[in-house]
Amino acid sequence: MNSEEIKNRMDYLVNEINRNDRLYYVEARPQIPDAEYDRMYEELIRLEKEHPEFKDPNSPTLRVSGEPIEGFVQVHHSPPMKSLDKCYEKGELIQFDSFLRREMASSIKWNYVVEPKVDGVSMSLLYENRVLVRAATRGNGEVGDDVTQNVRTIRSIPKTLPEDAPELLEVRGEVFMTRDGFVKLNAALDESGRETFMNPRNACAGSLKLLDPKIVSTRPLDMVVYNAGGVGCEKFSTHAEMIEAFKRWGFSVAPFSRIVPTIEEAIEAIDELGNKRHDFRFEIDGAVLKVNERELYNSLGATAHSPRWARAYKYAPERAETLLRDITVQVGRTGVLTPVAELESVELAGSVISRATLHNAEQIAAQDIRIGDHVWVVKAGDVIPAIDGVLVEKRSSDSKPYVFPSVCPVCGSEVVKFEGEVALRCVNPACPAQLQRRLEHFASRNALDIKALGGRLSDILVEKKIVTDPLDLFSLDYAALQDLDIGEEGSPRKFGKNALNMMKAVEAAKSLPLERWLFAFGIPNVGVTVARDIAAEHKALSDLVKSPVLENVILNDTKKGKEHKILQIKVEAAKAVLAFFDGEYGLKVLERLNALGINPKSSEKEIVKTTGPLVGMGCVLTGSLSRPRTEWAKLIELAGGIVQSSVTSKTRYLIAGANVGAAKTEKAKALGTEVIDELRLKELLGMTGEDSKGDITPEEPTPKKKTAPLIQGELLGL
Repeated sequence: MNSEEIKNRMDYLVNEINRNDRLYYVEARPQIPDAEYDRMYEELIRLEKEHPEFKDPNSPTLRVSGEPIEGFVQVHHSPPMKSLDKCYEKGELIQFDSFLRREMASSIKWNYVVEPKVDGVSMSLLYENRVLVRAATRGNGEVGDDVTQNVRTIRSIPKTLPEDAPELLEVRGEVFMTRDGFVKLNAALDESGRETFMNPRNACAGSLKLLDPKIVSTRPLDMVVYNAGGVGCEKFSTHAEMIEAFKRWGFSVAPFSRIVPTIEEAIEAIDELGNKRHDFRFEIDGAVLKVNERELYNSLGATAHSPRWARAYKYAPERAETLLRDITVQVGRTGVLTPVAELESVELAGSVISRATLHNAEQIAAQDIRIGDHVWVVKAGDVIPAIDGVLVEKRSSDSKPYVFPSVCPVCGSEVVKFEGEVALRCVNPACPAQLQRRLEHFASRNALDIKALGGRLSDILVEKKIVTDPLDLFSLDYAALQDLDIGEEGSPRKFGKNALNMMKAVEAAKSLPLERWLFAFGIPNVGVTVARDIAAEHKALSDLVKSPVLENVILNDTKKGKEHKILQIKVEAAKAVLAFFDGEYGLKVLERLNALGINPKSSEKEIVKTTGPLVGMGCVLTGSLSRPRTEWAKLIELAGGIVQSSVTSKTRYLIAGANVGAAKTEKAKALGTEVIDELRLKELLGMTGEDSKGDITPEEPTPKKKTAPLIQGELLGL
């Protein structure tokens, strides 16, 4: 390449890396495989070394990727949160060892530590007076986002530290989503017609940037701590000693760690870790090799991008090439059409893969996946088979783009795409495929809990047209059910005594509370927690018809951008419930339930404190406070107040500690919410003198928190 071509190539790589950094770190929706990104990054590093005259002063090789997310308070990291230089070959590890020997005197001896490189979101935790006061993402290394409220929902993270921990401490680690949790989350999102996550790392990032901690609390997040921050760990002479202290103080640390004296043994440990990579609860994409002796860190120093005393070794991506023979389309209980890749069987990561989900039509189009293509197959989260790319060079010349069906493959009804969704749906309530899945959902544990009704029985009841609607379960003939053949072809087997258990469960379902019935109907956007919120505001099922409470939620939909994203989900749930009970099918459901003598009632209201200086007043706690928020929340509730997670028109007081962003206080003032400090809160609570310093010792049992209105309630239990 001539000089102009080289400069153009470097400019292209800078722009592409920056674009993909934003997609990956900020928007949590990557468009290229990690291996392709790494190739571009390594090429840019090489070209910058060979042609420093063309090096961009803002090159991504000079900074850690990622920008602060709009909507969160920014945090400046001191020292910066650096990333690690990467190695892809064992020879590069030998070179790293040689570099260290050149940098240090021959008399200096050190050990290596080998740990897993967790594929999650880097996080800093700050403790003051041994109390967690701030959690911040790495962001661009210099500036991250304050996600304290979201991180507080992660149960494995200690909120307070024992007495032997430093009063002021910063630790750093990785927040991740568990593999099992990732599978369940994607299944729920897929079933509801919403966009799924590509892998656990992106599901984790997407969860942490949510503006409602209540939703974050339902996500299966965890964290391992593996490094010190700016304060509190100066006394430790070795990394291993520091990790042992972290364990004593209640932090989760990496489940694999090897301390070895030579680079050869370090490579053996890296191979050992590679063989165990599928055994962990989290994804790893490599191993971290670092010097154990922390007193050597200062002398070794760091570059603008990374410390010089550590390296990340990236394992080769585990993927397999195979042939995509066909694309079939499945129909879920809510009518969502899910395409599935039918593959020529191939072995990958210890199992034989013959099918892989394609999620939706948009993914097929984005990856330009065609029947007859040779494709790369990976396991998302080392669990779910997925298509990672197409080998276009092996594509047949007569290949044509895949056309997604415009009608339901089961019942032939036209399919539609609802606003705000990526999925196509069959909206025919009589569709057999939907009915089978709806019947299973209707009988599931969180719905009507009819344990005897499993997938096999539901399929048979629908196939034989014994059940054409879930409510038909309440009119089944016991004798016919007892004699029903549920065996496989050629192996007849009667349902027998299971019929009695099922009939008992069906009878018991009649008296289940409203929230269980509402969830059982399978209304879009109505998960377990949304159903509970709605039920809390209604006395009986019949009250949901043209409910003024739900209509009020829709009227309060201001649709003013990101800050109302959470509200919008609740609005969609309210719309869906009203539409269900205003539609032909919903009206038939009410009519049949009335004929059966069933009108589910809401659970008995929880006890609400009706006296106290803050009775009925909404309160939001924010910023760094002098005592844990759980203690302040308990005091507020004892005084009759309602602790909220975010400022709304029903918030009376915003209690602001240190480090509160102007956006939050300005929003409070715009809504007429009074902004007060802790001293004013103590005055309102009647806490004076020694009372304001001591522990909370209420003389009466803590009353149960009042169920918040739907507009402030929890969302989908995903």
